[in-house]
Amino acid sequence: MNGRTALVLGGTGMLKGCADDLLAQGWQVVLPSRRPPRAGMAARAALGGRGHVPQQNVSRDESRNVSRDGAQSRSRDGARDDSSDASRNVSPTGAKWVRADWARPEELAESVRDALAAPADLLVAWVHLSYRVPVLRAVAPLLAPHAPVVEVHDSGGISSRHGVPDPILPGHPTQQVVLGFVRHGGAMRWLSHEETSVGVLDAVHRALEGKPPSVLQVGEVDTWAVRS
Repeated sequence: MNGRTALVLGGTGMLKGCADDLLAQGWQVVLPSRRPPRAGMAARAALGGRGHVPQQNVSRDESRNVSRDGAQSRSRDGARDDSSDASRNVSPTGAKWVRADWARPEELAESVRDALAAPADLLVAWVHLSYRVPVLRAVAPLLAPHAPVVEVHDSGGISSRHGVPDPILPGHPTQQVVLGFVRHGGAMRWLSHEETSVGVLDAVHRALEGKPPSVLQVGEVDTWAVRS
C-alpha cells in the first residue's frame, strides 16, 4: 500500500490506532484534528490482539442512559482549540498533522489541500454530528474518484427513530462503524482504544478490499435503532 494517502479526520484521539496501523503499512496519513498528536502515545502497541468484545442483551433504556450520560466524554475532536501556534506538524513517519476547526469546514479543507501531495485514496472520519455534513462535504473534492470512506459513529449519534445516518458522499462507497459499550456483570463501560481500533480497522480492511457498504457494530448498542 506504499505511496497511497489516507485522510483521517480526528486521528489523534480514539482513531489514533487506525492512523498508526496505516502508517506502519506505508501509507501517508494526513491528520486534521483540534489537537496535535501526543508524543510517545503508544496506540499501535494496543493493537497486539484482536480481542472479542463481549455481546450481551441490554435493554434500549439502559443503552440510551449510557449514551446520554457518557457519549460526550468519549475522545473525539470537537470545538476549536487555540492552545498551539503551529498550523501543521509533519512527522518523519509519514503523518502530517493539520489544525482542524470543525466549525470552519472550508478553511479546514484548504489546510488539508495544502498538506496533500495527491488526492486521498481513503477517508476515515469520526466527526461530531453537528459538524458532520459540512465537514465531509468540504473534504469530498480532496478524495480520489471512488475512494472508499469509513465513517465512525458513537451510540450517542444514532437516532432511535432513523437509525444510522445515511452516507453523504455519493460515489464513495462507505463502511460505517457504530461504537457502543461493554457490559461485564452489572457494570458497563465504553470501548477501550484497543477495541475501538480493532473495529475501525476491520471496516478499513473491508473498504480497501472493495466489499459492499455495511454497518459494523462494535460492542453493545441500541440494536433496534441501528437496524431501523
